[in-house]
Amino acid sequence: MAKTINVGMVGYKFMGKAHSNAWRQVAVFYDPPFVPVLKAICGRNEKGVKEAKEKYGWESYETSWKDLIKRDDIDIVDINTPNSSHAEIAIAAAEAGKHVFLEKPMAMNLKEAKAMAQAVKRAGVKHMVGFNYRKFPALAYAKELIERGKIGRVYHFRSMYLQDWIVDPDFALVWRLDKTTAGTGAIGDLGAHIIDMAQFLIGDISSITATTETFIRERAIPEESGGLSAKGGTKRGKVTVDDAFVALARFKNGALGTFECTRFAIGHKNWGFFEINGSKGSMRFNLERSNELEYLSADEGDEQGFKTILVTNSTHPFMSAWWPPGHMLGWEHSHTIQVYHLLDSIGKDRLPEPSFFDGAKNQAVLEAIEKSSQDGKWHDIEEVKF
Repeated sequence: MAKTINVGMVGYKFMGKAHSNAWRQVAVFYDPPFVPVLKAICGRNEKGVKEAKEKYGWESYETSWKDLIKRDDIDIVDINTPNSSHAEIAIAAAEAGKHVFLEKPMAMNLKEAKAMAQAVKRAGVKHMVGFNYRKFPALAYAKELIERGKIGRVYHFRSMYLQDWIVDPDFALVWRLDKTTAGTGAIGDLGAHIIDMAQFLIGDISSITATTETFIRERAIPEESGGLSAKGGTKRGKVTVDDAFVALARFKNGALGTFECTRFAIGHKNWGFFEINGSKGSMRFNLERSNELEYLSADEGDEQGFKTILVTNSTHPFMSAWWPPGHMLGWEHSHTIQVYHLLDSIGKDRLPEPSFFDGAKNQAVLEAIEKSSQDGKWHDIEEVKF
């Protein structure tokens, strides 16, 4: 009989749905050392969280995260609430001896991120930040190719993360557009992802300069909202975060980087793209074509050109648990894979990746972007050590 581990989740909307599905599916496809039990889901709106409990298959619900964390029958706390509550919940969960799984961005600022990382270290619990794109087979395979020297010395990392879901000026003022709840706009929502990709694949960023813009500065206050949708009322409020940013960066290994993120790129729903150029070749990846990795070898001479690798063979990272070659994985599967990685890490008593320490390093870059956008200067990335 497989051992079980009890999960308590705080948050139940967009990411709560994705995480619930991952917890339910992980033992179907993988053989984790523990089979997760969906013990309790938590949200402030009793009607909404009760409906989520029934729909997503949780055993019980709570309306107070403090009550959830106090429960003796909870081993892992999964946090996918708005950013402003991450630090308080994560620190309390760690101090209660619970393993912590936290959605990105890790915190509102670097000070919070450091405190969170120190809390999980003191408590000796396992901790992971939900940068789920690392768990796409194509991205993991790109990491393998780089480590095998297939593109040689890296010169450039250029990236864009483009969405268009708030282009409509009548779209309501949801929490992601409020600095007191979100911390930042495109910087933390989209930039956190491509910065994590960059530091995962290339190495640490040493310095950065950036500019931001808020294109629509006032919106209707929502009467109701859920996920990435909302219905605006008659009252209006100020947008207090960035809609877009562009940044230039230097990596510690000498490579140059460019980052462009916006939620105002009509025609792009989730277009997260990067290209890496090295001394022996190049590679590129697009989230909207997430089962593919493009690769070019400089050794091919006159026949040189990008080839598309369909990353669905059982030999590709994470694919052995899934379908026959050519049967595609999607966005939801990256969440299942990262949940498996967390459970496997707990079973093997090792630190999951990306950990809170990785999350704090990411937060240091986000903070430097925000500071640079205010003073127009280059900023060195603060060294984060634990």
